[in-house]
This record gives sequence, structure tokens and C-alpha cells, in this order.
Amino acid sequence: MTTTMTKTLTTTKRGDTSARYRASVGDILFRIGNYALFLVFALICAYPFYYLIINSVSANDVSALGDVRLWPVGFHLSNYGQVFQLPGLPMAAVVSIGRTVIGTALTVLASAFLGFMFTQTRMWGRKFWYRFLIITMYFSAGLIPVFIIMKTLGLTNNFWVYVLPFVVQPFNVILAKTYVESMPRELQEAAEVDGANILQVFFRVYLPNMTPILATIAIFSAVTQWNSFQDTLIYITDQSLYTLQYLLYMFINQASSLAQAAQNAGGNLGQIAGVATQQTPTSIRMTVSVLVVLPIIFIYPLFQRFFVKGIMLGAVKG
Repeated sequence: MTTTMTKTLTTTKRGDTSARYRASVGDILFRIGNYALFLVFALICAYPFYYLIINSVSANDVSALGDVRLWPVGFHLSNYGQVFQLPGLPMAAVVSIGRTVIGTALTVLASAFLGFMFTQTRMWGRKFWYRFLIITMYFSAGLIPVFIIMKTLGLTNNFWVYVLPFVVQPFNVILAKTYVESMPRELQEAAEVDGANILQVFFRVYLPNMTPILATIAIFSAVTQWNSFQDTLIYITDQSLYTLQYLLYMFINQASSLAQAAQNAGGNLGQIAGVATQQTPTSIRMTVSVLVVLPIIFIYPLFQRFFVKGIMLGAVKG
């Protein structure tokens, strides 16, 4: 009987091992297929940026013919030096960096504070103000009334037109509010027992513990601020307040004349180097596009580790 039980157990163990082995093979195949699929998807997403970069550092005459697809041809960096000599570009870079840094900082602070305040039951008219804020996500006054308001407030041809209209974003406030609600209420109660007022509770207790959601909001705000150009088109006529994105829009439409201007600015350098480094409409488009896109590509990895956690914890829950 003992021998029979031993054989049965052995058979059972072999069957379990075989089942586990079959399952593990399936898992491995699934993972391989999954990784391959996402690798292809990642390459598809990354290739346009790679295409811009290799064309901006390739021989301009070859790039203009569209013959640069996989790797640089006739590598050189003179495009960047010549593009920086285009009128208005350095000042536009300062304006874009300024609006992105200041706008992102104010948006993050306002979203965090409003999200915190909307969780305070003693706030006067809390439900009304929260619903009033949410309504603005679905309704807007329209372009002409908004332009009239901006002009009346003196924000046309003013740097602050880039910042103030973006400070309070309802979606960001919702994310911050939901995140605050997921934090233990005992934190605030303990701070108030120690004599902290509402601002001390926010700045010393909640704000330092909101890093994931603040990083998420910072990414959203920075990308929006950096990529925006329509506000320049609508509200700004002063060339000293043009942004990089707006200049990119202009450069794309005026690439031929700008290529000639860059060649003239290069002077003898362009004549010595020959046609390989003489600016063309294609080289202008590619080089300026790289200059505009690269900063935001470098910023994202700094916040990426907070991004998933912030979205998950700050997501709207039913």
C-alpha cells in the first residue's frame, strides 16, 4: 500500500511539474511577444525624433533630397551655430523657458492648494466653488470674448498672458483633490493639535507628501506651456515676446527666405564649407524643430518615476 501511495504521489508531482513547465513556457512566449510588440511601438514613436536629429546633423544638400533615413550622411554641427544667428531666436528661447518655469511653478502650487482646500469641510461654499470650477471644463466664453477680457485687463503684449490664464486648471485640481483625499486625515488632526493653522498644515504636512501628483501636474503644465503658440498668435504683436514655438511656426512658413538669411549670416564660413553646410529650407525646419523638442524630452525622464504613481493615486475614483 505504501508503495502504491508513493507511486501516486510521484505521478502527481510529475504532473504538477509538467503543468508548471507548460505554463512557464506559455508565460515566456507571451513575454517575448509582449516585449517585441512594445519594442516595435517604441521604435515607431521614437523614429520621428531620431529622423529630425539625423537630418539636422547631415549634409544639407543630401537632407534636402530626402536621402537621410537611418543614419547621418556627411555629419556636421554647423546648422545649429547658423540657426542661432537667426533674428529673435535667443530672446524667444528666454521667453519660452521663462513662461514654462514660472507657469509650471504657479500651476503646481495653485492646483495643490485648491485641491487641499476643496477637501476642507469648513471651507465656505466649498461644494459651490468646486462645481463652479468643474463647469469651466465644459463651457468657455469663446475666442472673441476672451480676447476682449485679456485686452481689458492689459494682458495683450504682456508676458503674463502666457502665465495667468493657465494657473488654475480644473483637471489638475481634480487630480490634486483626489490625491489629498487618499492621504490619512490623522496627519492634519495631529498638526492642528500641535497648534498649526491651515497654511502650516498645507505647506508643512500635505505639500511635502504630494510629490507624485505634483510631478504629474508639473509634466502636464510644462508640456502645455512649452508647446503653446496660439496665445502668441492671438495676443502678442511685440516681437520681443515671441516664443520658440511661434518662431518655429513662422520658420516653417518662411523656411526659404530664412535659409538665405542664414547663408548670408554665415558669410565666409558658408563659402568655405561648400553646399554641404549651406542652409536649406529643410535644414532650417529640422534644426529648429530639434531645438524646440529636445528640452521637453530631457525634462520628462526626470519626473517619469513619479508619473505612474501620481496618475494612479490621483485618478478620479467612482
